[in-house]
Amino acid sequence: MGNREDLLEGAKLCLYEKGYFHTTARDIATAAGVSLAAIGYHYGTKDALLNEAVVEAMQEWADDLGRALAEPGDFEATWAKVIESFTRARPLWVIQFELVAHMARTPELRESFAEAGRQARLGLAELFGSDSEKVGAVIQTLVGGLAAQWLVDPDGAPAPADLLEGLRVLMGCAPAPSEG
Repeated sequence: MGNREDLLEGAKLCLYEKGYFHTTARDIATAAGVSLAAIGYHYGTKDALLNEAVVEAMQEWADDLGRALAEPGDFEATWAKVIESFTRARPLWVIQFELVAHMARTPELRESFAEAGRQARLGLAELFGSDSEKVGAVIQTLVGGLAAQWLVDPDGAPAPADLLEGLRVLMGCAPAPSEG
């Protein structure tokens, strides 16, 4: 790996260990084994590097989830795998929620996450056997909401059977689409 890749790996390591807002440029350079100036040369700013590291880490989570979901299963087995992925990627989910609170003050972070979110919707739809971004948006909403509940109270978060029951009730309440 070159300095650019080393910095990205060092940034991800620091994100997992210290979080986004407690990671310094010096922390990243030390973890990467490169000079502090390399951050400016390759990424411009520490924040640009950290933003890219978060997006890459999310892609790694998505790839991990994709491997877990490669074996077909019913609804409950599939969502059990999603919940298991939260355990493996807990620091990443903490970072994401940490960042959401700061996006209103950080337009470049919001833009970066918005684009990553669009890509995630398409990827999630594909993982669940669809090519519809709308389907991906619903799955993304379920995943994000479930992750939030799981981070706060893992034992009280909905189990896959609870999700299925809730969706069945909601679908029974949904009006038929109007012809138009």
